[in-house]
Amino acid sequence: MRRKITSGGALEAIVGYSRAVVVGDWCFVAGTTGFDPVTKSTPPDIRDQIENAFNTVGKALAEADFAFEDVVRVTYYVTIPGIHDEIAPLFGARFGEIRPAATYVEVAGLAYPEMKFEVEITALKG
Repeated sequence: MRRKITSGGALEAIVGYSRAVVVGDWCFVAGTTGFDPVTKSTPPDIRDQIENAFNTVGKALAEADFAFEDVVRVTYYVTIPGIHDEIAPLFGARFGEIRPAATYVEVAGLAYPEMKFEVEITALKG
């Protein structure tokens, strides 16, 4: 059985995706940027974007009856070259005890120029 989790954002219908999809014991969370749903904007600081993205992911996981402790795979996409050592502690604060398999990728850009960070998560209950 497949269950779709939505955040209610307009882009989900336009683009044709779900914030997360649950299949059995697996939860696949779509690439999530640092857009702030309260202010309807993307903050300029990447650290704020990372926090917003993790908050959005956390809400999707909770709605799917998962938690960060269930995360087994994470992929980070960052548009600022050479910033890894500055932002890595933010990842460690979230996943230091969980230690999922992780990939960090520096990319030329994301969907909109103001976006500096995106994260994709896979979780497994087991």
